Amino acid sequence: MRSLFRNIGIMLHQWWDTDYHPEGVETVRAKEDKVAVSRTIPFILLHLSCLLVFVVSFSWFAVGVAVFLYLVRMFAITAFYHRYFSHRAFRTSRFMQFIIAVWGNTSMQRGPLWWASVHRHHHQHSDEEVDVHSPVHHGFFWSHIGWITSQRNFPTDYSKVKDLAKFPELVFLNRHDQLVPLIVFATLYLTGSLLETFAPSLGTTGWQLVVWGGVVSTVTLMHGTFCINSLAHVFGRKRFKTGDDSRNSLFLAMITLGEGWHNNHHRYMHAARQGFYWWEIDISYYILKVFSWCGIIWELKPVPAQVYEEARIQKLAPHASTK
Repeated sequence: MRSLFRNIGIMLHQWWDTDYHPEGVETVRAKEDKVAVSRTIPFILLHLSCLLVFVVSFSWFAVGVAVFLYLVRMFAITAFYHRYFSHRAFRTSRFMQFIIAVWGNTSMQRGPLWWASVHRHHHQHSDEEVDVHSPVHHGFFWSHIGWITSQRNFPTDYSKVKDLAKFPELVFLNRHDQLVPLIVFATLYLTGSLLETFAPSLGTTGWQLVVWGGVVSTVTLMHGTFCINSLAHVFGRKRFKTGDDSRNSLFLAMITLGEGWHNNHHRYMHAARQGFYWWEIDISYYILKVFSWCGIIWELKPVPAQVYEEARIQKLAPHASTK
């Protein structure tokens, strides 16, 4: 019984401070790579909470909020967590760096340093045995969501994000990555309650916005993002020979605002754009361009000319890979 309460205490402490590892980080990383019950509980509860739509009912306003939050948070994952924090594809001020980190944290996909460290590891070992979410080696379920429930993948590898770990505000946000989501949920409840009183014609309530805008939108966002891990190395076309199974997919690009051009990205990961050509829709890049015109960000890294030349030669080659 004492051991049970101790484990619950550790779980709750880690829920608030993700850098809390009483047994040591290296001990955690040395554990067997398997689904951990304590790590699956939050995901199970989050998914089961979607059933509350039958309790709080439906309104077009709540559905609109859910769609809006899906889009703005997917943009934050694509443009900020991925292209900025993971690959430094553009530059911005320290103040804006913190703002976009908070923005990304609203997605409930852990902190920016953890996200970047995992993704950088992925690029270093793409589709190798040690790639934590390679569908080639670990199958669909594990690459999609199983890997994130493993205790050994929970700690942040700060050695891979030394350029980011020098900012204490980012480290704080990374350690306490549940703070921003809690604020989001509280804001949704407060907004819904106020609208119920002052704009009853919208037909919404506090709990309705929490369920649709907070829960349903977050679960959908989570699986949309995870599809890049599980599907973008399985379905689509290969323009470049990258040494892995990364592929380009218009469908995945549409649901992730540009992330589906995954083979492009694995050929040159530092570019601010992933749709290398005008016909490859990359909504996140278009918005980043607008941000650059406004002076919010700058120095968006382009696709090098030699990469385009390589693509041209591959297209002309009689045995170019199109699988």
